[in-house]
Amino acid sequence: MSNTHHLEQILVGHHVRRTKVRVAVLDIFMQRSYALAHAEIEHLIGKAFDRVTIYRTLKSFEEQGLIHRVIDDSGSMKYALCQAGCAEHNHHDQHIHFSCVKCGHTFCLDSVPIPPLQLPPEYEFQKVDLLAQGICKNCR
Repeated sequence: MSNTHHLEQILVGHHVRRTKVRVAVLDIFMQRSYALAHAEIEHLIGKAFDRVTIYRTLKSFEEQGLIHRVIDDSGSMKYALCQAGCAEHNHHDQHIHFSCVKCGHTFCLDSVPIPPLQLPPEYEFQKVDLLAQGICKNCR
C-alpha cells in the first residue's frame, strides 16, 4: 500500500474529504512525533497551499478527531495527532504535554494521564491542560 493511499484511508476513516492539501498536512503530522504550529506546517508545506487553506484543514482535522490542540509556553497554538479512539467532537486528549527547553518541541505523553480534579460543586469541569517542561529523550 502506498503512503498516499494509507493517508487517504486515515482521512476516510475520520470522515474527512480527501484533498491534496489534507493528504500533505496529514503526511507532515505522520512524519513528526511532536506538536506543530500553523506557521511550522505552512513552512514545511511550502508555497503549494495558502495559509487559509491550511487553517481550514487544521480546523477540519480537529473537528473530526485527527488532531488536538496543544497549549505550550511558546505563545502559539500547536496541534498534535490524536491517538486511536478519538472521533468527531470526542477527543481523548486529557494527557500531559511535555515541552523541551532545548529543542522547543512539545510532545504528547499519552501514557501519563492528567489526574482527576476535585472542583467545587458550583464549577463544571470541561478541559484541563497540563504542561511539563524539561529535556526530552532526544536532547538528553
